Amino acid sequence: MFANRVKQIAPSPTLALGAKVRAMRAQGKDVISFAMGEPDFPTPEPICEEAIRAIREGFTHYTDSRGTLELREEISRKLLEENHIHASPDQIVVSCGAKHALFNALMAICNPGDEVILLAPCWMTYREQAILAGAVPVVVETPAQNQYLPVFEDIQRAITPRTKAIIINSPCNPTGAVFPRNTLKEIASLALRHGFFIISDEIYEKHIYDGNSHTSIASLSQEVAKQTITINGVSKSFAMTGWRIGYASAPLDIAEAMATIQDQVTSNPSGISQKAALAALRLDSKLIHKMLQDFDSRRCFMAEELASVSGAKFCLPKGAFYIFAEFDGAIGNKIKNDIELVNYLLENYEVACIPGSVFEGPGKLRLTYALPHEQIREGIQRLSEGIRSLN
Repeated sequence: MFANRVKQIAPSPTLALGAKVRAMRAQGKDVISFAMGEPDFPTPEPICEEAIRAIREGFTHYTDSRGTLELREEISRKLLEENHIHASPDQIVVSCGAKHALFNALMAICNPGDEVILLAPCWMTYREQAILAGAVPVVVETPAQNQYLPVFEDIQRAITPRTKAIIINSPCNPTGAVFPRNTLKEIASLALRHGFFIISDEIYEKHIYDGNSHTSIASLSQEVAKQTITINGVSKSFAMTGWRIGYASAPLDIAEAMATIQDQVTSNPSGISQKAALAALRLDSKLIHKMLQDFDSRRCFMAEELASVSGAKFCLPKGAFYIFAEFDGAIGNKIKNDIELVNYLLENYEVACIPGSVFEGPGKLRLTYALPHEQIREGIQRLSEGIRSLN
């Protein structure tokens, strides 16, 4: 009945878990969720006001399918000033979220049987979208003892004549790893030597801690930029997940191919959301600085709370807003894997986490600290009780 591609992919476990949490809360259960990957702050008021103005002024019709020229010009300015990427508005495609931009990129470059290297643990959507594009995901593990940074030789061994692209994500979901410039140079050198694309997901670029900095791999050289598709958006930095605006910057021929695909799938993203995104990119940085400071405070607070949990092991994240942790003794006789552990904790202790196996990191749990301090404390206490009950 269904197309084979449907049988090859899995539904998003984070969205499924979110639905289960909402159902439990509707039943009156006080679930604390460390599951969903979105800021819990409201979208800044100036952004909302710009969207309201757009509605009142009748900006409610189709726009250019790749996004308004005004917004693409603003993205071009932002990329140059903040990321040191030279990209004309014609090289930019605005989509219905960064996930959509990523899908366009893979559909534009992949043929059946092409291979796409994934650096695991990684966002599960990379694997599923590569499969949808007809490609074969090739997983390269990044070791925890190396702060979840990729090892050059491991990537090198994964390259074959069929390698079409590598997807990198810095700061990383779920590990919080931030790739230093030298690591990016190593990846770029392999891409240049073997002629494959780099897809760089930079959606968490502003969530950086401890004096670390974000480097866009396309900024390393013109040669690297010619083989790089940069993915970004406004969802995480401006608490705009529901507005659904992402964008890609790519070599002109790739951008045109992505735009052609988008023409036939969604056409333009919401014009009202584009106006809001324009306001976000022009927003005074002070208005989001407090939010980023709060994330840093929550990161340290969660790490302190987790340190007291029996058997907890994790790397302090340098970016994004997640801690990727494992718990010695939790998985064994009673609980056979991380998926069973997540269900056990949710059903018995009303605390929700994401199983690491969906990120190619089995045996671990992803916990977001996009919650107020008091919920983090209560959630970790429940998690601790659940882990103790298994030891």
